[in-house]
Amino acid sequence: MLKKPNLQDKKIAACLLENYGLLASQVTSLPLGADQNTAVYRVGAGNETPCFLKLRSGDSDETSVALTKFLGDQGIRQIIAPLPTKTGQLQATLAASEATFLAPFKVTLYPFIAGHNGYETRLTDDHWREFGAALKRIHQVDLPPALLERIGRETFSPRWRESVRVFLERAEYHVFADPLAGKLAAFLLANHDEILYLVERAQQLAQSFQARLAKAHLAKARASEFVLCHADVHAGNILIGAAGAFYIVDWDEAILAPKERDLMFIGGSLLGGWRSPQEEETLFYEAYGQTMIDPIGLAYYRYERIIQDIAVICEQIFSAAGSVEDRQQFFGYLKSNFLPINTIEQAYRADKAGGRLSAFSRQQPADLTTGH
Repeated sequence: MLKKPNLQDKKIAACLLENYGLLASQVTSLPLGADQNTAVYRVGAGNETPCFLKLRSGDSDETSVALTKFLGDQGIRQIIAPLPTKTGQLQATLAASEATFLAPFKVTLYPFIAGHNGYETRLTDDHWREFGAALKRIHQVDLPPALLERIGRETFSPRWRESVRVFLERAEYHVFADPLAGKLAAFLLANHDEILYLVERAQQLAQSFQARLAKAHLAKARASEFVLCHADVHAGNILIGAAGAFYIVDWDEAILAPKERDLMFIGGSLLGGWRSPQEEETLFYEAYGQTMIDPIGLAYYRYERIIQDIAVICEQIFSAAGSVEDRQQFFGYLKSNFLPINTIEQAYRADKAGGRLSAFSRQQPADLTTGH
């Protein structure tokens, strides 16, 4: 959330004192993230180390909080685990005032890590190798049954594809009073055929990938089709702290899925654009290790990610949800997918590696390397 919610700082401070015994001397809103239901703060407490506060309304993130605690307990140092309350709980509850019309917030407190995300700073060679080693360890973790049953499983749902089809139709026939909504509608119409191609190709790949997974399962060709995936490891969720410490943050989207769900980000133009896709892949897989990557699965997830972004951003802009600043920034995110050598181009590149050449390919990068 880029704009601070209508919630008094003194109320936040009172919640922290009651639940954590933390005497907050300063509560500073941070303009981070694209989730309209989440706000984050830096909390100062005198001479003590500052904390990072996350407030989330709507759907609870209890599972992701429990997951980060578990991963931290496994000694995965690239995870920032939550701090417990005075009673040992991982979260507290903060009721919003009636005047705000907001649902109660779930409160989660973490150590504050001063640093920059992957959009703001270039990852070093060692960071990329650490990234590969950390994600490999995460993909190999054995979750306890109580946590395993709480984490969702990949279903290859057509939800986002269907939403984009609806928004394309709406852009064609609806007249928008809101100027930004009108601009978005015009952009969708200008790129209608390519967006529809993305949707239809993602549908085809979803079916093909599921069939391949089923066949591999019967043949026992893949040791584990579904692993723990972060599912959102773009540059904004990579944090580089003091002395170059590397962290993977924001586990709200964690899911049990094929490893391609995470690996599609590597070389997918979603990690800051500081290096070429081939450089990202080379450094990352030096530490992740050799693994068979299904190009059909990789292409599917890259298409699906773009489609999800389009659907979510259309919903936010057409419904006028959130601040004008947020909506304008989201529109910029949507348009960036269509820039040369960006996410759409990398989806086409993965698709080409699987034997399909897109009808909308522009300047094709080199072939995708999957033999790691």
